[in-house]
Amino acid sequence: MTDAPVLDRDMTDRVLAWLAPRAGEMEALLKRLVDIDSNSFDKAGTDAVGEAIAEMLRGDGIAVTRIAKEGFGDVFRAEVPGHGQNQHALMLGHRDTVFAKGTVATRGYSRDGDLAFGPGVADMKGGLVANIFALRAIHAAGGLPFPVVALFTADEEIGSPTGRAEIEAAAAGARAVFNTEPGRVSGNVVTGRKGGASFHIRIKGVAAHSGVNHEAGASAIEALARKIVRLHALTDYGSGVTTNVGVIKGGNTHNTVAPWAEAELDLRFKTLEQRARLIDVITGIVTSEDVPGTSGEITTKALFLPLEEKHSQALFERYRQAAAGIGFEVGGEFTGGCADSGFTAALGVPTLCGLGPVGGKAHTDDEFLQLDTLLPRTQALAATICGLASR
Repeated sequence: MTDAPVLDRDMTDRVLAWLAPRAGEMEALLKRLVDIDSNSFDKAGTDAVGEAIAEMLRGDGIAVTRIAKEGFGDVFRAEVPGHGQNQHALMLGHRDTVFAKGTVATRGYSRDGDLAFGPGVADMKGGLVANIFALRAIHAAGGLPFPVVALFTADEEIGSPTGRAEIEAAAAGARAVFNTEPGRVSGNVVTGRKGGASFHIRIKGVAAHSGVNHEAGASAIEALARKIVRLHALTDYGSGVTTNVGVIKGGNTHNTVAPWAEAELDLRFKTLEQRARLIDVITGIVTSEDVPGTSGEITTKALFLPLEEKHSQALFERYRQAAAGIGFEVGGEFTGGCADSGFTAALGVPTLCGLGPVGGKAHTDDEFLQLDTLLPRTQALAATICGLASR
């Protein structure tokens, strides 16, 4: 993917022409999807979003496969077949949000001028709309020399515990991956992301009366406190590594030497090498006996891999040129947030992220999406995919 793109102008023009008059339809679908509660743990809600997506795509004659998942939303896989080439392009999008079931009843989709509001409007139901319409446009134009696949998962906000395997399987052998997480407020797309992991730490101690026989106890809280200092010392802003113990609890009463303590640790890193090294170091810190008579164990709760910029640069150049042809300039940006794009980049597949419409204040009641970016960002996505035919 090092050569400059030479677009198949006829195919690209047909795709862009199909999209051009559909801004209103895109907003209507956005409203429909936002007005479905779809918290990560709400299987019925995330599946309802998937069913709405499948209904629209199947209405165009696009094949959609539903992959059942236990406990979380099913995975929906859509595909527009190619004409002879096997190496496909893959679009990613997650249907889940961080908002509790019932949010839509009090704070559904709304619009103020060119800003749209509502739970998950930017993160990432706007991106789902972009994927859907890009796929529809490519299908309407007759398809490309290679298949175009869209994968709609349902548990990204909690680390993709069931979605990751499907994402990695779908990315195997792909020529490129496009993840439509929201475009940055700056207008940029995402060319690099940190990886991240969350851990549960549990320390066991020995209870004792803090006045009568203090010396017989072994404080799990003290042991945890010592470990937290060592864990936080791993933060190195220069290399992009941060550690944060954000939750602690433990002990029984003020006059009992604490027999237990727990904590939640967040780790962020920029490279796979850092990840391997840091997890070894963190495990050593947690399991060491900082206070005699105590012991520690650590469990991984969630893991995201980094999107290293070496996997995005050539694809970004293609996107930048496609965007210029549509009429807007765009830059690449690094972010400390994690996303499913890290899983595909870690496989060595060219991957670009933040390709959805521009939005901000995700995960808050003030989350917004700039509606005037919905159509052009979808056109740039579709044009970039079309351009892969000439790589």
